[in-house]
Amino acid sequence: MSAAGRLPLAPAATFHKAAASREECATEAKGWAQLAPRIEVPALHGQILLPDRQLLAYEDVFATGRCELLMGDVMALADRDPAVLPRLNRLVDGICADLRTAAEETGKHVPLADCVPDLYLDRIRPGGRLDRWYLRRDLPIALPHTGTTLTLQELADFTVTANGRRLTLNVADIIDSLRHTLAPDRRWLAALTQGDPTEPNIADPLCWLDFEFAGRNTAVGEAANLLWYLMALGGWLVPDYQPDVYARTLRLALPPLSCPRIDHLELHEGRRHIDVRYSWDTGPGRSAAITRALDGFRGEDGSSLEEIHVFLALRILGVIPADRLTSHDLLLVLIKLAESQDPLTTIDTFFTTTPAPHPHSGERSSHVPAPA
Repeated sequence: MSAAGRLPLAPAATFHKAAASREECATEAKGWAQLAPRIEVPALHGQILLPDRQLLAYEDVFATGRCELLMGDVMALADRDPAVLPRLNRLVDGICADLRTAAEETGKHVPLADCVPDLYLDRIRPGGRLDRWYLRRDLPIALPHTGTTLTLQELADFTVTANGRRLTLNVADIIDSLRHTLAPDRRWLAALTQGDPTEPNIADPLCWLDFEFAGRNTAVGEAANLLWYLMALGGWLVPDYQPDVYARTLRLALPPLSCPRIDHLELHEGRRHIDVRYSWDTGPGRSAAITRALDGFRGEDGSSLEEIHVFLALRILGVIPADRLTSHDLLLVLIKLAESQDPLTTIDTFFTTTPAPHPHSGERSSHVPAPA
């Protein structure tokens, strides 16, 4: 539809999303069209091509009453009120079911180069985001509780025992390994999906939003994307380092309750060893959602999560620029990165959290009806 085209809904019920170019506008519209017959999505009323910008005109699912909240809102409510957990469980179950169905009905093994490139291939290629963030600079990391600063390269020469698990924090080696595994000609099971399953992109009742990365995406990459968002990005890193994302998307904007922290760190310079104890505290709703999503993705033999470690590592490294993180937070991220690549780390161990108590467990949320 051109700028002269008419939209069937009133402006109050229409959401306009800007695209960087006409090509990106057309690509997103194509991705939406591939998904619209298969999953719940907002109506796309057309494209508006103006001299200085390009817009996609979508149904505003909140203005029409089709949806009430975003996934991040439901999570925040479930963190505070156990009565919301069934609602959150239904939403997570629906997300996993849609992704499983997509793999069953549209999945085929294709080279990574045939998948949407933005989230994985473009970030791992030489000269891409990971090179700029980690390999072209030697970041200083002030070790908590020690008064000592090591650079990223120096840290690679130390062994680390984190919560009893012996690890090596060599980011350069991990990136090299990822680059080998995520070669453009490597074949993966890929399906037609929304491409970025995160808390601000999924509405409740279930409706998928934002189709910038829609198209053929790897099945295990979609699982990694959602799981790492639930584990770290949604409850911790995005609110802390990209607060505008939640400010402009979430309906309730309740403060997250996640607080991963380093409880103890001891440096043994002579042995070039670091002992770390850390806690991964989350709200109880978020913790339950992680467990529910793991169960939803995992087949009877666990095959749907094979090789997830590769995509987890790329999500861990490739979303928040390393130089924006505090030393405390960067060290936690690097520990989870090393855990993701350790062959002795199981998927359940990696996603272990410590649920915080409901802050108002005796109060019922006004957003959810009392259980029958």
